[in-house]
Amino acid sequence: MKKSMIAVLVLIGLVVYGGYDYFHKSSSETGQIAESGEANLETGILKGQLAPDFALTDLQGNTVHLSDFKGKKVLVNFWATWCPPCRVEMPHMQKFYEDYQSKDVVILGVNLTPTEENPDNVQAFVKEQQLTFPIVLDKEGDVMQTYQVVAYPTTFLLDSDGVIREKFQGAINYDIMKEAVSNIK
Repeated sequence: MKKSMIAVLVLIGLVVYGGYDYFHKSSSETGQIAESGEANLETGILKGQLAPDFALTDLQGNTVHLSDFKGKKVLVNFWATWCPPCRVEMPHMQKFYEDYQSKDVVILGVNLTPTEENPDNVQAFVKEQQLTFPIVLDKEGDVMQTYQVVAYPTTFLLDSDGVIREKFQGAINYDIMKEAVSNIK
């Protein structure tokens, strides 16, 4: 009885330490200070923080950095082909992209590739939906973890300095995108 009690306490201690270590690393990774304009902003995933930069590969094999879009308003949309709300949202995203790309607004579609049954479905889905905005593949799920994406789709709206101004969990439509973008500088 005494040995099993000690084993349980050791196990609880390991779980608590593992949780502490995970969250401590997550907060220190996103707690960097970055410059934006005149003020120093903390890098993180909350409104008012500088969005963490990332580099992912697009469908043509090119490396795309989030920071490539500095100076533009960016909707970073996390999605998957199997996700019904993502499928409903995509025509709205495409229409919005077509209407607003000349106004320095970009949609960056981040496919949650580890959740896909077959990664080849992504290319077929993009072709079927006639999507022309940039699509990148989060093959390892690192960006999904950094941005703590737990609901599909999730969209972060960044201002032209890369600061997070809105976060939407669940599908959004054209009107929501239009209103959100019009509310930022």
